[in-house]
Amino acid sequence: MIGIDLVKTSRIKRLIERFGDKALQKFLSQNEINLIKNHKTAAGFWATKEACSKALGVGISKECSFFDITISKTKKGAPKLILSKKLINDFNIKDTSVSITHDGEYAIAVVAIEVF
Repeated sequence: MIGIDLVKTSRIKRLIERFGDKALQKFLSQNEINLIKNHKTAAGFWATKEACSKALGVGISKECSFFDITISKTKKGAPKLILSKKLINDFNIKDTSVSITHDGEYAIAVVAIEVF
């Protein structure tokens, strides 16, 4: 299963300017917030969570919340997904892959999910 999402980074920038860390806390854990370098990184994380939920076919919903999806980094700095046990069990997830890119005013994420 594959999901993709595109976010205009200025949209996330406005949220952060208006609400500060409270904006980030609506969709990120504290560990994820600690990884944020700027509004473009935050936009990439937003796009990643949206892309993951789309790959599952449910979007962000009661079946898959922002907090069922956690983004961390490998030792080399590549993004990786950690999914809640609920998602893993409900969707029979075996493995995930994620790619995030930024170009100008946009952040794009693609998530691939392998199921049993």
